[in-house]
Amino acid sequence: MTIKHRVIIAGCGGMANTWVDYAKGRADTEIVGLVDIKEQFAMAMAERKDLTCPTFTDLKQAIIDTGANIVFDVTIPSSHYTVSRSALELGCHVFAEKPLAESMGDCVDIVRISELAGKTHAVMQNRRFDPRIRAYRNLINEGTIGKLGFMGADFFIGAHFGGFRDAMESPLLLDMAIHTFDQARFIGGADPVSVYCHEFNPPGSWYAGHAMAICIYEMSDGSVFNYRGSWCAEGVPTSWEASWRVTGEHGTAIWDGLGEPYAEVVAAGDQSGNFIRNYERVKGKLVDMKHTFHQGCLDEMFASLEDGRKPETDCSDNIYSMAMVLAALESAKTGRKVLVADFMDIP
Repeated sequence: MTIKHRVIIAGCGGMANTWVDYAKGRADTEIVGLVDIKEQFAMAMAERKDLTCPTFTDLKQAIIDTGANIVFDVTIPSSHYTVSRSALELGCHVFAEKPLAESMGDCVDIVRISELAGKTHAVMQNRRFDPRIRAYRNLINEGTIGKLGFMGADFFIGAHFGGFRDAMESPLLLDMAIHTFDQARFIGGADPVSVYCHEFNPPGSWYAGHAMAICIYEMSDGSVFNYRGSWCAEGVPTSWEASWRVTGEHGTAIWDGLGEPYAEVVAAGDQSGNFIRNYERVKGKLVDMKHTFHQGCLDEMFASLEDGRKPETDCSDNIYSMAMVLAALESAKTGRKVLVADFMDIP
């Protein structure tokens, strides 16, 4: 098969292994360069993955020397803006690990540069690519429970990472909540309008910063999304996909993030005399997917190039998930409700 995609891996740490393995599994793709500020990391990756491509410490030089047309950005979050800008301006598509960038201004600028360059910038949101969440979304979008009024997600896990997360000011919101916020947009099909957030560090926490947060979002469809999350909750953990409850005018849809989703809706027939109505259970239907999670998201990114369309997690869409994170942090800092449109209006 003809090689269509000439890929550079930017950032050769542990997470890059998944990206390298995926690229090696595509017959139409070749890894033409490895980049890391510590070249020994790039060289170690080449040896570990049996790659014969050159290694670099400078991304621009790597693109020029190799003729790459895609950059996989697997660098640390603080480097995402610089890597994205350099790659896009040199004519490469960018497929990047989350987050889009660390500030709203940088996020807005990446979207602008991507549009000016006519190149794709897509963000890894692997939790969208799960047959269970797709079944849950379809169950709701098909009108099973009627018009949405409320969406709630609980994320309670006692994660003893050690390292940099233990020292972060907002480890939950900055490092993890983007997944659940993006899931909420995906499930409900609505974007954030406003947010009020209270973050704090509860007793027993081993984090220096705020490891727990409660957020209330008003969404563009008129519904309310409530996020309750903790990264220092010992005992009875939720799944990493969170535990979900969505209520509508005719019933409630449930997904615990582990099993299969279902809904309970008001049963047919006259129930006018019943204090509590009778309900009927409706099961979600799992979606057939060739690949899931990281591989599924990468499949979608490459398919978008073939189809000449924007990918599902294009930066122009993902910026609204990132806005949920950054606006929540602003709300927690100021102690007031933040209007997302105003917050995103950065020159």
